[in-house]
Amino acid sequence: MMLKDKVAVIYGAGGGTGSAVARAFACEGAKVFLTGRRRAPVEAVAKDIVAAGGSAEAAEVDALDEQAVDRHLQAVIATAGRVDISFNAVGIPNAKIVGVPLVELDVEQFSLPITTYTTSYFLTARLAARRMVANKSGVIMTVTALHSRTGIPLVGGYGPAMAAKEALTRDLSAELAPQGIRVVGLRPQGMPETRTIKDAFEPRAKASGMTWEQWQELLASRTHPKRLMTLEEMANVAVFIASDQASGLTGTTVNLTMGTLDD
Repeated sequence: MMLKDKVAVIYGAGGGTGSAVARAFACEGAKVFLTGRRRAPVEAVAKDIVAAGGSAEAAEVDALDEQAVDRHLQAVIATAGRVDISFNAVGIPNAKIVGVPLVELDVEQFSLPITTYTTSYFLTARLAARRMVANKSGVIMTVTALHSRTGIPLVGGYGPAMAAKEALTRDLSAELAPQGIRVVGLRPQGMPETRTIKDAFEPRAKASGMTWEQWQELLASRTHPKRLMTLEEMANVAVFIASDQASGLTGTTVNLTMGTLDD
């Protein structure tokens, strides 16, 4: 198994991306510690993993609360002895931050995704790195979107937030890689099993006249294989990146847009 006996902490583990990664990590032998702002969804994922024979523990942790994140990491180390992987899949509902032209968007709504996404990533990465330095090893990961690299209308501060996270990934790697800690991002696009593209579709539905199925077809038409990525495909890549087999990969964001965005 690619992650046998690795200790992974996953933030936002109750969401579509976080839960898929949690299950994939556990399937590959990792001991996963799942967190979220609400315990119930995270607990449900943990129970599924344990029922399937994996190792998982759930906790209610607000990734914007530095002390809460710190206390949880201390508890993980007390239980498992170390932290090998920190995966930030924290998200916020898009309903209030997309669908409004920038010239009409108030500053609070513009700033909300930038502040939330970058602060949670900074806190979880920094606090995990402090524990990883002692072992001279570890992997810090997060998730962004193609909005970081291409102009898309009606997404408010979401695009700048994703770009900031990718810049932070590079900066963290520049400082931490010499100490044996890799920092890598994933940039998937339009996974129908998540809420993200539904949130993007709904503000446009009335104006465009498109159905949900037509919206998916439009997004798929922009990819090379003419289909959208699945959560399983994204999670499988996450497993590889978190494993020792990806030891040469750091300071970058892996393009999983299936050709929608050419690198």
